[in-house]
Amino acid sequence: MKKLLSAILVASIGLTTVQGWAAGNTRIESFNQAKKLLEQKVYFDHRETFYCRATFDSKKNVKLPEGFTTQKHEKRAHRVEWEHVVPAENFGRAFSEWRDGDEACVRSNGKPFKGRACAEKVNQEFRYMQADLYNLYPAIGAVNAVRSNYRFTVLPDVASSFGSCPMKVSGRAVEPPEYTRGAIARTMLYMQDAYPKYKLSSAQMKLMTAWDKMYPVDAWECLRAKRIERIQGNENPFVKEACRKAGLL
Repeated sequence: MKKLLSAILVASIGLTTVQGWAAGNTRIESFNQAKKLLEQKVYFDHRETFYCRATFDSKKNVKLPEGFTTQKHEKRAHRVEWEHVVPAENFGRAFSEWRDGDEACVRSNGKPFKGRACAEKVNQEFRYMQADLYNLYPAIGAVNAVRSNYRFTVLPDVASSFGSCPMKVSGRAVEPPEYTRGAIARTMLYMQDAYPKYKLSSAQMKLMTAWDKMYPVDAWECLRAKRIERIQGNENPFVKEACRKAGLL
């Protein structure tokens, strides 16, 4: 009944005004498995990193774009890593196991631990969120490292942090390239809608809603979502509705 009412509202007032009707991942619990599935079944014929459009091979070696530079994490610049658009820490902090630990999170030497390792060990909901394919994108390792868990915004007076790759990082804020902003928005809106533990701030909600409207889907975003839906068993309705309207389904 909830989904039926939501569908009616979507048709009448627009998708991004409706909350709580996306279903999250309930199939994949392993982050390592998620990465393998993306490599083998989603990106097998589209080996291009998200932020910098660098090509990479089946062994995850990156061919850096001409003019790409990085001041940090140079060793990671030649490898692909799988970036959480909504960082694991940003939703992980909502779990008590991340913040405080758990009686099950004790090392062999008797020392307790918390954070990501404890949440992953104890909480299935966290594992589902961490492994959600919709939230994972290939990135140059150095870019993934520098982006960290910083919020997205617009930084008009900041130069690129990676030379020819138009990705800007300043303080604890990131301006992604324009060609990524629509996909980022539809990913973040989906994560908020699918998982009660994750909530966007009011400022991020406004920005993502604006980016969703300003930057439409392309054929690859639609194909990517279609492949993930087939594997994971749930849809990202923000992408699916945009693809339907654009005639790309």
